[in-house]
Amino acid sequence: MAHLRIAAPQLDDLNDLLAFEEQNRAFFEASINARSPSYYCSEGVAEAIVQARQDAEADRGYQFLIRQDGLLVGRVNLHRVQRHYFNCAELGYRVGERFIGRGIARTAVAQVLQRAFGELGLSRLEANARPENIGSVRVLEACGFSRYGHSRRSFLLHGQWFDRLHYECHGPLQP
Repeated sequence: MAHLRIAAPQLDDLNDLLAFEEQNRAFFEASINARSPSYYCSEGVAEAIVQARQDAEADRGYQFLIRQDGLLVGRVNLHRVQRHYFNCAELGYRVGERFIGRGIARTAVAQVLQRAFGELGLSRLEANARPENIGSVRVLEACGFSRYGHSRRSFLLHGQWFDRLHYECHGPLQP
């Protein structure tokens, strides 16, 4: 696979990020709830980048852009960070439609796991996937996540209820 790296979004990424989100909007909205229409402009993306920086500074969440040889191909994030007693976060990711099936999500998730269990000092990550999203299930399992639950009719999308599979991954034990 070509060189792939993850990095926190910066204001310099604004144009690439807006183009990526616009190009993949219909693809993403087929499987996840839509962003607000106000997101899809320079000001909306700039606000999101600033919010991502503030979330990281406050240890609430961490967003990363996935670039392959400089080209923006996806996003991966850690959100809902809980430190006191739990020391965990929830993992999410999305890869652009024309880049799926190339191992990008698996590689990016592996990089985020290293960062989460290393420099961020988290102990546990959780992730959710719909059962019909075989690619996402495979990514999670290939990266060491174990399924621990199945919520029936727990995710509403386009007026229809869907099931969710719940996964977890534990890092090294920390005091």
